[in-house]
Amino acid sequence: METYRIFIVDDDPWYGEILAYHLSLNPDHQVTRFASGKACLASLHQKPHLITIDYSMPDMNGAELFKQIKAQHPDIPVIVISGQDDVSTAIEMLKLGVSDYLVKDDHTKDLLWNAILRIRENQQLKMQVEQLREELGQKHEFGNVIKGNSPVIRKIFSLMEKAAKTNINVSVTGETGTGKEVVAKAIHYNSERKRKPFVAVNMAAIPRELVESELFGHEKGSFTGAIGRKIGKFEEANKGTLFLDEIAELDLSLQSKLLRVLQERELERVGGNESVKLDVRLIVATHKNLPEEVRAGKFREDLYYRIMGLPINLPPLRERGNDILLLAKFF
Repeated sequence: METYRIFIVDDDPWYGEILAYHLSLNPDHQVTRFASGKACLASLHQKPHLITIDYSMPDMNGAELFKQIKAQHPDIPVIVISGQDDVSTAIEMLKLGVSDYLVKDDHTKDLLWNAILRIRENQQLKMQVEQLREELGQKHEFGNVIKGNSPVIRKIFSLMEKAAKTNINVSVTGETGTGKEVVAKAIHYNSERKRKPFVAVNMAAIPRELVESELFGHEKGSFTGAIGRKIGKFEEANKGTLFLDEIAELDLSLQSKLLRVLQERELERVGGNESVKLDVRLIVATHKNLPEEVRAGKFREDLYYRIMGLPINLPPLRERGNDILLLAKFF
């Protein structure tokens, strides 16, 4: 079984030694003691699986140490052990998010042992959930989400596979109903970003006056009705994939702002002056002929070349040969 690394932070060497000895009775446990909060923080790069901290330390109290641990490693569970049976302190720490709050007495060792068992079980469950998600992602094969075996659809699978292996922008074109969003999702869930958000936006479904706020967000008071800060779709999709369907419906005035966001990889919310850094993979789709829209002056040429990336043109069913028989049998 994998070694389970536990940090014990306690300035009382006698009590720290008792806890360390007790927990070391489990051969899976690798216990390391620290006499101060600063010493613990300096060793967080070792990535312990769990930390116990004494609430009253000479250099910082439990709340300060807990906040600094969480700032660096938010997933590490922390158990607070205090010599004070203070309900308000316990409530404060539990509200901050500690996994447990124990009072030093004759039963602490056993309570700590049981608390660690419970936390380990929860961590193992989370790992199993992540593994299941990984397996689901692997099962998101192109042939499972798009039924077909015709030469044209196999060519589409090949392009989707290339897209999934890169971070390049992708433009999906095709008639309504050919499965553009299905293609976008399949690319995302087969890419390195599959654990991050997939955010889909239908540009044709958003009122024109709300598009900018919907995409880029807004600050409180930036316009009538803006009663609070709103995070836009770009920020929601950070580290993941943003799918903009019906991109040709975007107003020319907003096309320039979209181009700037894509070039600079950052945005400013409506009514704000703070720059927000972005790492977003963009997939766009339209049923319109974008080159014709460019020639007609309805779509910016520079934006067209920025978003085009890897083009995938989805054929209608009438051009997919015997795929219609496969689909009929499937349904």
